[in-house]
Amino acid sequence: MPIITLTTDWKQNDFYTGALKGTILTKCPDIHIVDISHQIPPFNTSQAAFVLKNSYNHFPEGTIHIVGVDAIPDKGNNYVAIKLNGHFFIGCDNGIFSLIAKEKPEKIIQLNKKKNIYPTFPCICLFAETACELAKGKLITELGKEMSELITRIPLRATIDDKVITGSVIYIDSYRNAITNITNELFDRVGKNQPFEIYIQSRKYKITHINKTYSETPIGELLALFNSLGLLEISMNKANLTDLLSLSIGSTVRIDFLDKKKK
Repeated sequence: MPIITLTTDWKQNDFYTGALKGTILTKCPDIHIVDISHQIPPFNTSQAAFVLKNSYNHFPEGTIHIVGVDAIPDKGNNYVAIKLNGHFFIGCDNGIFSLIAKEKPEKIIQLNKKKNIYPTFPCICLFAETACELAKGKLITELGKEMSELITRIPLRATIDDKVITGSVIYIDSYRNAITNITNELFDRVGKNQPFEIYIQSRKYKITHINKTYSETPIGELLALFNSLGLLEISMNKANLTDLLSLSIGSTVRIDFLDKKKK
C-alpha cells in the first residue's frame, strides 16, 4: 500500500489537516496516510527540515512526503516535486529541501499549473493531487518541467576557535531536551580526549561529563550526551530542562577544552 506522509505548520486539530486528508483519500482511497508532524512553528522551514531529515529515511522507499510548511505562493517560489534517495517530496522551493538533503536530488521537477487551484491553499489541491498521481504510478518526470537546481540555504553550524566549540540549540524535543548542532565527530576531533567544560547560555550552568544514558545522572540534575543522531543533547534526568533554564532555539552552548594539567 502506498504511503503519503504529512508535515505541516498547522495544528493537528485544524480543519486544514482534515481537508488535506479528505482530499487525498477521495483521490486515492487505498493510500496509507502518516502524520509526521503538524507542530512545526509557522513558516519555520529549519525546524521542518530537521524533523523530515531525521525521519523520512525510516520509511520505505517510494514513500511520498507532502511538505506544507511556508508554502506561500506570493513569494514567487516554484512548487516542486523531487526524488531523493528513493523517496518523493512535494512542496515549495523555499530552501527547505537543501536543508534536508546533503546531496543533490535525483530529480527536481517544477510542477505544472493545474486548474481550480486554491491560491492560498496549494496543499489541498496541487500537493494532494500530485501525491496521488505518484502513488498511482505516474513518473515524476511527467509532472512538469525538470529543473537543475533548488533554492539553497546554509544550515547553522557550530564554530571552532582554537580549543573552543560554540554551538546552538537547533531543536527541542517533546521531553524538552535541547538538541544542538555540535556533532560527536566535531567534539572528538577538536577535543582529542582533553577534559572539557560545557556551558549552557552562560557560565552559570556547567557540565564536565558526557553521559551514555540519562540514568547515569540523578533525577533533576543537568547532563549532556550524544543522542542517536550523533548530536550533543543537553537534558535533565526526568525534568524539564528548557523551561527551567529558559532555553530556546538559538540558545548558545559552548565547550571549552582544557589542558589535562589544568583539570
